[in-house]
Parts: sequence; structure tokens; C-alpha cells
Amino acid sequence: MSAAAFDVLAASHQVLNVTAAFIGGLVLAGALVWAVRVGIRVMEGEPHRPTAEEQPHLPDSGAVHEIREVREPDEVPTAGDGRRLMPYELRQAQSRRGVDQNRRRWRPGSSGSFGSGGFRL
Repeated sequence: MSAAAFDVLAASHQVLNVTAAFIGGLVLAGALVWAVRVGIRVMEGEPHRPTAEEQPHLPDSGAVHEIREVREPDEVPTAGDGRRLMPYELRQAQSRRGVDQNRRRWRPGSSGSFGSGGFRL
């Protein structure tokens, strides 16, 4: 084969590569356009967003504020006959309003770090 034949073969491989890349790009662009159209159809089928009048409003008494209170855990129930309770006999852990509603404070003069005994009961 002559050098001209090799040039033609080399050029034909480059053309095939460029053509394959172009066709691949067209397929990818077509897939993206299809995905956008499907997404638009799905969005059109969904219910519309509520208007400002349909939004929830504050009650006439105003905003509800948080209540701060000291809670104490309920006691763990006992079986009463000396046997231990099985997990299916326990109820969910609940709490009740504490008798002492004063917040626990650090003792004056203590650092308040862990293990220092700075918490006052």
C-alpha cells in the first residue's frame, strides 16, 4: 500500500470517530429533551400550590408560645410478685410535671464542670 492509501484509511477512522461522537451527542441531547418533557407532564398532573388565601393563618388569640416546665420521669412499674417484668409488659416511658418548678442552678463559686459536684439539687 502506498502512503496515500494510509492517509485515506487514517482519515476514514477520524471521520468515523467524529461521526460517532456527533451521533452520541444527538442521542444524549434527545434523551435530555425527553426527560424534561416527561418531567413537565408529571408536574402538570400534580395539584397546584395553594394561594395566599388558602394558607393557614394564626389563631385569633395570637401565636402559640412554648411552655417551660420541669418534668420528672414516671416510676418503672413492678410486677409485684417478685418476678421481673418482660418487655411486652412495659409501657412507653412517660413523664409528669415536677413538684419543684425551680430550675436547677450551679452553686456559686463552683466551676460547674463535670464531676465537680457543682450542681445543686
